[in-house]
Amino acid sequence: MIERVGKMFGKIAADALGLSDVGSVIKPQDYNKTDVDDYVMHEDNEKIFFVIKSKSDEYCFTNKALIHLDGTSAVSKKRVLRRFDYYKNKISHVTLETAGTVDIDVEIKFKIGDEQFYSIDVHKKHLEELKDLYKALLKIAEISSDNAVILDYAQQSLELASKTLNRMGPAEGNIVDQFTELNQRAFDWLVSAKKQYNVKDFGFVFERYINN
Repeated sequence: MIERVGKMFGKIAADALGLSDVGSVIKPQDYNKTDVDDYVMHEDNEKIFFVIKSKSDEYCFTNKALIHLDGTSAVSKKRVLRRFDYYKNKISHVTLETAGTVDIDVEIKFKIGDEQFYSIDVHKKHLEELKDLYKALLKIAEISSDNAVILDYAQQSLELASKTLNRMGPAEGNIVDQFTELNQRAFDWLVSAKKQYNVKDFGFVFERYINN
């Protein structure tokens, strides 16, 4: 009984000091032992590339999304599942903060989507693995930013073409037929552009940079 109470107070103390939030990088052979693995859509070819696990949280980076299993504390069993698909939630503001002389943790920070910021503490013994994740997230952020600019240019080009045709009026044939043909071509072209520049699977990035 005394031992059990002692362990409970130890966990509470760790929570209070923030020690329970220092995560570890999970090896690929142990991914299936994590709780978050149950929420990865393996049936749709979703693949885990990186997992950080602390006493209360699990952060799973797949080829398609960040899946965060959020625990309230080390002594609570209550969990909240959050999923951020990369193509809907752009990654930005990626930074890596290395440890000082007396620090036991390093910190990776990033923004995903419009409002969600993450600051994840990881034990400094995992710094080399975290450098790989940093590079992968930085590359995903770069690709997403560049593609967003290209898609915006594409949208502006279509709007300009439509306005130009409006001003010119009909040349030969029926104006309705001309607009119908233009709209169909514009639609097909924009769908093709979005397939190319709105990337949903970043497995190729993780395969390039993750070396665990």
